[in-house]
Amino acid sequence: GSTGAATGAQPTAKVNVKDVPITENDPYIGEKDAPVTLIAWEDYQCPYCKAVEVGHPQIPTKPAMPELIRDYVNTGKVRIVFKDFPFLGDDSKIAAMYEHAIWKLYPAKFYDWRVAMFNAQDEEGDAGFGDEASIIALIKTMGGMDTAKLKADVTANVAAYAQMMEDDKAEASKLGINGTPGFITGKVVIPGAVGIEEFKSAIDPQL
Repeated sequence: GSTGAATGAQPTAKVNVKDVPITENDPYIGEKDAPVTLIAWEDYQCPYCKAVEVGHPQIPTKPAMPELIRDYVNTGKVRIVFKDFPFLGDDSKIAAMYEHAIWKLYPAKFYDWRVAMFNAQDEEGDAGFGDEASIIALIKTMGGMDTAKLKADVTANVAAYAQMMEDDKAEASKLGINGTPGFITGKVVIPGAVGIEEFKSAIDPQL
């Protein structure tokens, strides 16, 4: 089946995941030295990202992320590195700032928070859930994180975090990724909200 508007044109850039810089500011799940790396560029407000991460009621693709985590990340085969591609408005940028603060201060909570953010996502862009107040309210419901400390970190690092996002986006466009979600593993670009099979066919040959 076709994934329609979610995929767009196949990028022509030659890619190699080994050429993509990964720093300690880039959140990841899995073993640091896992044999395969998958890099994901996403926007917390993007419905197609939600479809891949947790499933979306209006997008028929079955979410690939839970299966990737179960079969590849938890078994030590794949590390997934998350890069920012906030392009849908201010809410996208605020979410990416809180992501960096949580990764810095509460790294063990990062992925649970990420899932909660995608589950809470409603309308695209700066409507409904996703401004600072609603993100802080969500963090409070999770427990184990000091929202005042997180807010202070974001306030102190707005410029630095904004620079990280710009760097991530510039990297993505160099690699032919012009929208979200976009993934690279090995020498393969996976554009759009695709199912688990497309990830497997890019990952398995590397194992």
